[in-house]
Amino acid sequence: MARLFGTDGVRGLANQDLTVELALGLAQSAAVVLGQGRVADGRRASGRRPVAVIARDPRISGEFIAAAVAAGLSSSGVDVLDAGVIPTPAAAFLIKDIRADFGVMISASHNPADDNGIKIFAVGGTKLPDIVEDRIEQSFTTGRKLAPTGVEVGRIRRFADAEDRYVVHLLSTLPARLEGLHIVLDCAHGAASGVSPQVFTDAGARVTVIGADPDGYNINDGVGSTHLDKLADAVLAHGADLGIAHDGDADRCLAVDHEGRIVDGDQIMAILALSMKERGLLKDDTLVATVMSNLGLRLAMEQHGIKMVLTAVGDRYVLEALNENGYNLGGEQSGHVIMSDYATTGDGILTGLHLAAELTRTGKTLAELATVMTVYPQEMINVRGVDRERLAGSAEVAAAVAEWEAKLGDNGRVLLRPSGTEPMVRVMVEAADEETAKRAAEELAEAVRTHLA
Repeated sequence: MARLFGTDGVRGLANQDLTVELALGLAQSAAVVLGQGRVADGRRASGRRPVAVIARDPRISGEFIAAAVAAGLSSSGVDVLDAGVIPTPAAAFLIKDIRADFGVMISASHNPADDNGIKIFAVGGTKLPDIVEDRIEQSFTTGRKLAPTGVEVGRIRRFADAEDRYVVHLLSTLPARLEGLHIVLDCAHGAASGVSPQVFTDAGARVTVIGADPDGYNINDGVGSTHLDKLADAVLAHGADLGIAHDGDADRCLAVDHEGRIVDGDQIMAILALSMKERGLLKDDTLVATVMSNLGLRLAMEQHGIKMVLTAVGDRYVLEALNENGYNLGGEQSGHVIMSDYATTGDGILTGLHLAAELTRTGKTLAELATVMTVYPQEMINVRGVDRERLAGSAEVAAAVAEWEAKLGDNGRVLLRPSGTEPMVRVMVEAADEETAKRAAEELAEAVRTHLA
């Protein structure tokens, strides 16, 4: 049987892959593993029930999935605080803030509205390690569950001040107010639709909002961090200083400068890293990013005396590196930026606030700040239907890679990465110009097809 948990929780087509029965059983299994195995704030010693926070994004299926999760937890003797529609990083913050035993976020992030997902957080609002996910999956597979009665059954209550707690927290992190800035926010018709405009307004900015009318069906539909054209158009139409885009659950942030040019996650990390180093806040002068980060980011960090630690692709691996070594800034090109002094996961609103604060702190435009790094053209080709397991042992493919690495020298980079789930190899090339990147990627993709078929 395939592993239930993917790289970011359990996801699938709502009511087909992700059913009521699955949500109920997964919640019951989480209660077995996390509700019984944790002692937070002396609850177990005093006979009090464990507490869990649940939250969701606004896609319509989240309503019945949240109800199933709440039922599974409360029937297992867990008191549930239902925070309603809030961003994923808000849920993680609240778990830590009230010292809950664990929590559940119901969201499929940037996926279409038909999909949904269940992400479980441990005590402290941190992501679950693989070994704990495996224990939950084992409990789910065996059907083990708790069945308390009487006063031991859990209660379900509304988390009345959930959003207010999160807003206060975000504002408390700001290094500079945002007065004088006009910002366009694209909330992807998602979980940021209520809280993000409020936070930026409270921080002093003049705010124009798009993509903030969720109806349960339109989340990520042509808006948000995966569709930046509307944000760019709005920034230009309103003469704004910058635009900030979230995804459906608001754990991402991408930006657009006043001329409508995209500022991606690598550029945002570069801007924040330099600011934090300048202010003596960047732990060990180190930035954590994945192997997919742009070569320009690495060169810029080297130029400014900032070390880089590279991880496998996925924000969970960035988080692991941050936590294991005590670093406090990392992320991905996609806009998952983790500022671990303030958050236990990627937080798109937090990132956007600190990016905007750099404009007021320095007096520079976002376009000027973004010049800290040169974005090298990047070409990606997914070669399907090949034996990915043979990639590491192919002398022919290795020779083709070495040849192109020699041609590119210090002005480019080659990365071949086997898919973790499909018979596919991803070929990525960066070069000083788009034509060279494209030609190299096509030749290397053909080498993979020829020798790994």
